Amino acid sequence: MADQKFEVSGDFKSGYDYQPFTKVISASNEKQATEKIYTIIGSKHRLKRNYIKINGIKLIDGE
Repeated sequence: MADQKFEVSGDFKSGYDYQPFTKVISASNEKQATEKIYTIIGSKHRLKRNYIKINGIKLIDGE
């Protein structure tokens, strides 16, 4: 199955506050998009998964 584009939005902990984020991810399905977000945000900001909240995943129609 070809990769689809998903727009993932949520918040991650930064100090005492949560910072919002929105990313467009290429993945096969929603579950893989979720895992990819945890990997990217966690690696970049040195956070564990429980400090990353995903509020919504939306499929972006082809361009």
